[in-house]
Amino acid sequence: MSTKLSFSSFLLIGIMLFALFFGAGNLIFPAELGQYAGTNFWPAIIGFLITGVGLPFLGILAIGYSGSRNLQDLASRIHPVYAILFTSLLYLTIGPFFAAPRTGAVAFDIGIATFIPAAYSQIALLIFTLVFFGVTLWLSLNPAKIVDRIGKYMSPAIIVLLLALLAMAFINPIGSIQAPVDAYKTGAFMEGFTEGYNTMDALASLVFGIIVIKAIRALGVTDRAQIVSATVKTGIIASAFLGLLYVGIAYLGATTTEKFGLFDTGGPVLSGAAAHYFGTTGSVLLAGVIILACLTTSIGLMTACGEYFHTLIPSVSYKAFVSVFTVFCFVVANFGLANIIIFSIPVLMFLYPLAVVLMLLTFASKLFNHSRLVYISATAVAFAISIIDGVKTLYGTLGNTEDQWPTWLSSIVNFYNKVLPFYAEGLGWLLPVLIVMLLTGIIAKVIKI
Repeated sequence: MSTKLSFSSFLLIGIMLFALFFGAGNLIFPAELGQYAGTNFWPAIIGFLITGVGLPFLGILAIGYSGSRNLQDLASRIHPVYAILFTSLLYLTIGPFFAAPRTGAVAFDIGIATFIPAAYSQIALLIFTLVFFGVTLWLSLNPAKIVDRIGKYMSPAIIVLLLALLAMAFINPIGSIQAPVDAYKTGAFMEGFTEGYNTMDALASLVFGIIVIKAIRALGVTDRAQIVSATVKTGIIASAFLGLLYVGIAYLGATTTEKFGLFDTGGPVLSGAAAHYFGTTGSVLLAGVIILACLTTSIGLMTACGEYFHTLIPSVSYKAFVSVFTVFCFVVANFGLANIIIFSIPVLMFLYPLAVVLMLLTFASKLFNHSRLVYISATAVAFAISIIDGVKTLYGTLGNTEDQWPTWLSSIVNFYNKVLPFYAEGLGWLLPVLIVMLLTGIIAKVIKI
């Protein structure tokens, strides 16, 4: 018989889910948004919350609703080969390509950079990341309870420190909120919307969803409907915590521009605010907590990626995968936090539509009898648009203006701009996908394929 969970059980799992999502890297994006959005704070943060909180919530629900064993199992509804490719790219993105190296870069930016003269910054980053990823490798190869214990205490410690910072920001702001800059002047909502991609939480939710469901089942819940209901409640708790902290951090960022000026990333915003309100002691305390939190996140990501790829390719050992991934992280981290973020954006512009479409298909699946025709058609349309978005964004990242694009790319982008609603805002894939889902869903119902 299925057990009915108490509120305290929902709260515990919800906080666990919040801790999974809220890595130290998530601190920097709302802080940066606040700085650049300025007086356009509210439209920007609303856009950010949709992709930074809303989409991860949908991802968790999609996994719970689907009843799938894991992400690869869910994505295999499109095609088994696609499932392997998509899942592998997603793990690499939230692992060694971007999110894991970012943990080392964020730890350095917030914890160390403020204490190091600019002239020695690069060599300091090299030494720090060598130690950081050396410890990551050691603990990933030799799992120990110390990692769980550190992780258990670091999330509450970050929350306490953040709440202290945010309380001071509201009681005694560092400065007045300034005018918006760059794209936030005229398109604050959409800029915030795409900035939310950088958290990578919507991608991670498709992995974390399984962890939540296992935790719910471990408490004795076996009924499918109750599992979905419990997933919704725990997701709401985690989303509420995330949303409140994002708004607070963004507001903190918005109040720092007058005194500190604009930074390339949000890291110096937090370290600067800690120093402003609490002096050197506050800065050192924040640095220690952030470094340990980043370390536990890094170990978790390396472990998850090593386990997945070892399962995928059993002939290569778990230790070999973890060793290669960790060395790769060390190399990438030394390009600096700003470069990691910049070069992750093209990949996210490509992957996010595919992930969201998989979520939409999962929720609508019963309406078209789980037909593979609908899954393949909708995904193919999203792919055709998002791959161009990714390439276009990559050219921009490399400093190429539109007149420097290859002819084929300019032709496709011009065509998409003319025929696809919301293409300029980065949502050109949405309406075509919905139309294709409707049409192929009708076909699947009528012909029963």
